[in-house]
Order: sequence, then C-alpha cells, then structure tokens
Amino acid sequence: MGLRHLARRGSAPATRTLAGLPGGIVTRRRGRGSEPEDVRLWSEGDDRRFIDRNATARTGQLHVRTHHDERDRAVVLLADFRPSMLFGTRRALRSVAAAEALALLGWRIAADGGRVGLAVASAGAASRAPTVLRPAGGERAMIAVTGALAQAHAEALETLSAARAEPEPPLEATLGLARSLLPAGGHLVVASALDDPGPGFDELLTLLAERIAIRLILVSDAFERARPPGYYPFALADGHRGTALPAATATGEAEARLAEYARRGIAGVRLDVETGPEAYAPLMERLDAVL
Repeated sequence: MGLRHLARRGSAPATRTLAGLPGGIVTRRRGRGSEPEDVRLWSEGDDRRFIDRNATARTGQLHVRTHHDERDRAVVLLADFRPSMLFGTRRALRSVAAAEALALLGWRIAADGGRVGLAVASAGAASRAPTVLRPAGGERAMIAVTGALAQAHAEALETLSAARAEPEPPLEATLGLARSLLPAGGHLVVASALDDPGPGFDELLTLLAERIAIRLILVSDAFERARPPGYYPFALADGHRGTALPAATATGEAEARLAEYARRGIAGVRLDVETGPEAYAPLMERLDAVL
C-alpha cells in the first residue's frame, strides 16, 4: 500500500502521454473517443455535434450521445510465488521483490485510469481456489490486488515445507488462467525468475504474445549473478540442514534471456532484488510506458 506514493513520484497524470499510436508519435490524449457509451438529455454546454437525431425525433426532446475512449487498458499482473521464488540472499526474497514491482506498476496503471487484475502461481493451487482477480479500475481495485498478493504470499510461506517435497509446479496453467481474464487487446505482465517454468511455457508464451501484449519482469538475486565457487550451507523450513555445490551461472545469462524474449516481441526488464523499490520505480515507469 505504501508503494502507491512512490509509484506516482515524478509523473504527472494530467499530462499523461499515449505512446501507442501509429508511427511512434507521442501525443496527449485528446477528444472524447468514438465508442458510444450512453444517450441522455441535452444540457447547456453539451457539444451540438453529438446530438442523437433518433432519440431526439422519438421523444421530441434534444438528446446527446456520450462517448468513451475505446482504448481500454486492462492489465493482469502474474506473480510467481512458487517454492523456487521463496529464496533470497539480499534484502528480501525474490517473491517479495516480484510483488513490490507488480504493486508499483499496478498503482501507476490504476492512477492513469487503467484496470488491473491479478493471477498468482503457487504450489498447492490444485487443492485450493487459485488467487485470481479480474481487471478492475480505481484505488479500490488496487487495494484488493495488494491484499490478495499479501494473502497469497503468506499461504505460500505456510505451505513451503510440504511444497519442497513436490516437483516445482509449471507456470503454464497460471499463464492460461491469466490470459482468460483479459479482453482482446489486454496486457499481461509476468514477474518471475522463470526457474523450471515447465516444458510448454515458452511455446505458450510465444503463442499468447501474438494475441496480447506481454511484458516480463525477470527477478534476479545477487547470489545468482555472481557468487564465489565452493560449497554453501543451507537450512530448510523443516529444520533440515546441509551443504550444496550450486551450479555455475553464466555471466550475462539474464540479459541473454531477455534478448531472446525480445526477439519474440516480449519486452522485459531485469529486477535486482537487492536494490529495492526505489530502484524499481523507474524500471516500472519504463515498463508502463510501453503498456
């Protein structure tokens, strides 16, 4: 909830620009739109160009037709709270960083008149109702999104011990669920480290990118990007302890992964867990500009 103030820092809603026009031209949003919304009685100050002739002739009183902008920006935020995301070595867990970034982005979208929805990927979703919220507008919708994020994360932590004994659930099911919440022309934002996303994830993501706009927030912990070689001690939630030799991570792996997705039309940003929300804000502003 506190991130809503940080999300709006440095932006001016009154001069919100629209960068999705043909030719890449950036302009202010103008006019009333061309999509009919309602017919009502004419009142002083209404534009005579919008007089509805049919309703006026039928009733004998002047009626005007109102319109709304046909560009309805509906965005579904997909948060990955699977067991692999409940890990972190600096400041916070990767799952927490993902939730922070999505909240920042959601507050920006809601403040600019867009609608925000939510889908959460977690272990044990088959035994309980999945966490999903259909896109809705306004501050009340974002309050529901932040509450659902907090509740889903708390449940993921509670079931972590049991989830560790099971294979990592794939992301495909949640990806398809998130798509079902979106209207035509909607946007999907996925926040995940993409560990074991499932054998069909990339294919499904590529297919969906042909129908909706998809953006990726690739969450990265400092330990993954650069770590001294050797054995590392670990402790699990059930009290089990031991040592492990982590697999080496190639330098620039995250950037290469983002470049590969960009070639498929899926733009994204790398989110470094240790930097915190202050550093996430400009990244989400950049991501918001292309939604």
